[in-house]
Amino acid sequence: MDIDAFSAVNGDKWARLHELAHKGRLDGAETDELLRLYQAASSHLSLLRSVAPEGYLSATLSATLAQARTRFTGARSNFMEDVARFFAASLPAAFYRLRWMTLWCGLAFCLVATAYALWIGTSPDALRALASDATIRRYVEEDFIDYYSENPAASFAGAVWTNNAWIAAQAVALGITGFWVPMVLLMNAQGVGIAAGIFTATDKLDVFFSYILPHGLMELTAVFIASAAGLRIFWAMVSPGPRRRSRAVADEGRSLITVALGLVLVLFVSGLVEAFVTPSPLPVWAKLAIGAAVLAAYWVYTLALGGKAYRSGERGDLDANDAGYGEIAA
Repeated sequence: MDIDAFSAVNGDKWARLHELAHKGRLDGAETDELLRLYQAASSHLSLLRSVAPEGYLSATLSATLAQARTRFTGARSNFMEDVARFFAASLPAAFYRLRWMTLWCGLAFCLVATAYALWIGTSPDALRALASDATIRRYVEEDFIDYYSENPAASFAGAVWTNNAWIAAQAVALGITGFWVPMVLLMNAQGVGIAAGIFTATDKLDVFFSYILPHGLMELTAVFIASAAGLRIFWAMVSPGPRRRSRAVADEGRSLITVALGLVLVLFVSGLVEAFVTPSPLPVWAKLAIGAAVLAAYWVYTLALGGKAYRSGERGDLDANDAGYGEIAA
């Protein structure tokens, strides 16, 4: 086939197809013409590819056909629409699904932390086994407080954000194992409880709370959310209900990856509070108020916006087109 002659004969049709494909609005006649030209150009492209599959003309015509196809099949939503839907529906609904599991994880954490705090704070033997008197005094008077201000606030916020986001991602991704989430909760509860116990033993528990609560209210809640997400995936494997086990795990996994993405932003906010508010010279009541306001904003977002989205059928999962087939079909 003579490609130059073929192009000369059909070039006007391709140019018209390109024009219609890029036109802002089409009337009925133009829509019919677009469809006819698309069908003809598809046949032309097949012939061209049989002769010169990697040629410039084939690539150009293929791009024109792709643009035309979106005119009568419907274009996908644009990026800004996807972002708006994510924050207005998908993310709050995913958080809302985890609300009770989040509270149960938080309750378990608090019970373990309180038990360690009471043990260390009321047992001189346990305190001595933990560290020497000089080490404990240095920790209470210097190390614990200096931790929040020894580095520039911006770099400290970045380090805290990265570390906490990594912990949250691990809790979500490895929750399917069944043991990772309890281990993470136990380790963090031990750390907080032992620190609280040391401050209790030295009669400075108020100092401990003044430094840990402003950022810790939201930071620890984020850990509980990530733990709840991980446990949800594990439970989908253990008890899939009427779904196939692989389908149940896939559904929960897609929904809860939304949670992991949302926690990146949540932890970014708590990292800013930890870096700029916790070590600041603000009165203690002001720092606690800021931390409480951040936590309250999360729960309002989750319960109000998330509840509304959840009741409308949103679950935080991908839509049907993006999720793909759920069952094997011929």
